[in-house]
Amino acid sequence: MRRTKALCFLFWSLVLFVIQPAGERASACTLIVASGRATASGRPLLWKNRDASNVLNKLMYFNGKKYNFIGLINSTDASGQEIWGGLNEKGLAIVNSQADDLAFSQKKFDGADNGLLMKMALGECATIDEVEKLLQREKGRHDLAANFGVIDAQGGAVFFETSSEYYTRFDTADKKVAPFGYLVRTNFAYTSPDYLEGGGFIRAERMSHLAEMAQATGQLDVRFILQQAARDLNNEKLHSYPLAVNLPEDPARPLYINTNDTINRNSSVAAIAFSGAPSPARADLATMWVILGQPITSVAIPVWPYAGQVPAAASAPGQETCQLNAHSRQLVRYLYPDKRGRMPQYLNVTRLRTYGGEGLLTKILRIEDQVLDRTAAQLAFWEKEKEPAEKVARFQAEIVDFVWQSLLLEFSDLK
Repeated sequence: MRRTKALCFLFWSLVLFVIQPAGERASACTLIVASGRATASGRPLLWKNRDASNVLNKLMYFNGKKYNFIGLINSTDASGQEIWGGLNEKGLAIVNSQADDLAFSQKKFDGADNGLLMKMALGECATIDEVEKLLQREKGRHDLAANFGVIDAQGGAVFFETSSEYYTRFDTADKKVAPFGYLVRTNFAYTSPDYLEGGGFIRAERMSHLAEMAQATGQLDVRFILQQAARDLNNEKLHSYPLAVNLPEDPARPLYINTNDTINRNSSVAAIAFSGAPSPARADLATMWVILGQPITSVAIPVWPYAGQVPAAASAPGQETCQLNAHSRQLVRYLYPDKRGRMPQYLNVTRLRTYGGEGLLTKILRIEDQVLDRTAAQLAFWEKEKEPAEKVARFQAEIVDFVWQSLLLEFSDLK
């Protein structure tokens, strides 16, 4: 029965998607990079909510030019030509957000090579300084328009605002640049010649306020990023709090919200967060957390390049999408039921909060809490004694299998 359900999810993943409304940015993302002086763990932190027109995502393991790595890719990208965030065996992690205000429109450049550059960095670079050398070497050779966030096992945490012709480094170690030890980016660049070409200003304001609160209270960590920031549904300008307001009494008139300007957007297709390594000697402890789907519809899983592979439910052959992503698309269809006009931007909050009596997100977070707690305990053990790669791979597979089986159980009646 479970195998039949899995096949159904894979089938629907190929035919069900949220149509991108006219005028909406297809590559809008929300990012943070934080140094150890800002985080609860004392280690660097990196995060990206990926917003894209390609809604199908999966993980792939790569044997890079110098270093092996795990990357988030479009499911239709069978050979993994582009990476949309990843972590390598040396503890270097990289993500990006599209910055249209850095594009050279006169050359018709729009950042088409952003994913290619990140794949190069993961395969060739062990440190942030090496990423910078890569940018210097490749200057003028690629179509780039991005904020690249990078952390490494040496404790570095930076953004590179990058066009095809130049880049600017923003380092969290510089208190003039990052007085509180972290930086937020969405889809505009501070070095842009034209701010009007950028986007994501509302999300930038919201994430800045969330990060300020988390850092001030000692909560800026992976759990906060995954469970609060990545899934945030509040509109900064409207001061809306859809998870707290009273729901309409009439079930025939459900509460809807427009999620075009929230951090968890209608176009959010994945989230990735990285907890940095404690030192270059223990790069194996750098952890990549991935939500394969819109954050409110799936559970975060941990993976490690040191394991030498990615779990079955998070990967798939050819152009197929993975089981976790396919399941997420089913939940997205349930939460965004109206496909007319711009209605794909509107989330049915009543469904989100009442599914199964307790709410869809409550079920998701209950599973995820167990994953976070079990992983924290395992990482604490690994810090004391480095285990063989095959044991790390086994733990990784067991965790992901637990998540997959739990999702099938909790959402067994989902049509």
